[in-house]
Amino acid sequence: MRERDAHLLRAVADGGRGDREGGPPVKLVMAAARAVLFRSRCSRGLLCLAAAILATAALAEPLTGQWRGYGTRWVTPRKPDEAAVPGEFTFCRLQYTTVRRERHGRGWRTDYPDADHNLPFRASQMTTLNVARDEREDPFHAVVTASDNGLYACPFLFASDVGTARFSELEVVRLRDYLLKGGFFWADDFWGDYAWSNWAIEMERVLPGYAIREIPMDHPIFHTLYSVDSIPQIPSIQYWRESGRSGTSERGSGSAIYRMYGIEDDSGRLMVIMTHNTDIADGWEREGEEDEFFYRFSPNAYAIGFNVIMYFMTH
Repeated sequence: MRERDAHLLRAVADGGRGDREGGPPVKLVMAAARAVLFRSRCSRGLLCLAAAILATAALAEPLTGQWRGYGTRWVTPRKPDEAAVPGEFTFCRLQYTTVRRERHGRGWRTDYPDADHNLPFRASQMTTLNVARDEREDPFHAVVTASDNGLYACPFLFASDVGTARFSELEVVRLRDYLLKGGFFWADDFWGDYAWSNWAIEMERVLPGYAIREIPMDHPIFHTLYSVDSIPQIPSIQYWRESGRSGTSERGSGSAIYRMYGIEDDSGRLMVIMTHNTDIADGWEREGEEDEFFYRFSPNAYAIGFNVIMYFMTH
């Protein structure tokens, strides 16, 4: 990112505090955002995405009392049928049994609930996607187990820290049925060879005979909304801070290669995608915690997230 563009983005970010803490007024914030968009000469680039997120946050802040996203918090998990206003998209997280612990991981709760709120929230701002809403008109997100009948109300399913997961026999059967009947599952944030091996074993139980293959960068999933040239390696914000705000490979040389993998059904439909050696959801979850983390990781994380959602919705 060029230095002037970085300054412009920071002007947009400072505008989130403008008119209330001595920062620039919102009209100057929007001017800065427009300058970034004009200089980049695009409507779908990552710089444009960062500017747009910051600009919409600046305008929303006087109403919500927040600058960007949510901070760390906890909410009571809800079922898919508890949405006050159903929409065409509901973010559903898979709850599973954890059989071991990973550093900085919390099993199925990893990146929950803020990632689950922020991705559909930003998608509703940045696209025409009609997301489900709760009683406060915030984006609604749900938690399900594979044995829960509510699984079939979740055509989009997400899980983090999956290298620690173990499914029961019933969950294996239900997940297989769910996926072969048209469900879509995104597994994120599992690092190193051991986590990969554990997850690959679970996937072989769920979908025996279906191969895991790397998804090439010319696949439509990387170009549905934003053109993405490579998978970003996004660390947990804890690891990033511990590394002096410079490291991204949480397992050192053991997680230096980061890719997206997939499993297709017999017709070529993507049933499962896996983002290995990267924590895409931390770019959503932690967007409001630290400016430098946001600038470096969140636009890439949202670009991948929006592309995946739009690909799923159109395929």
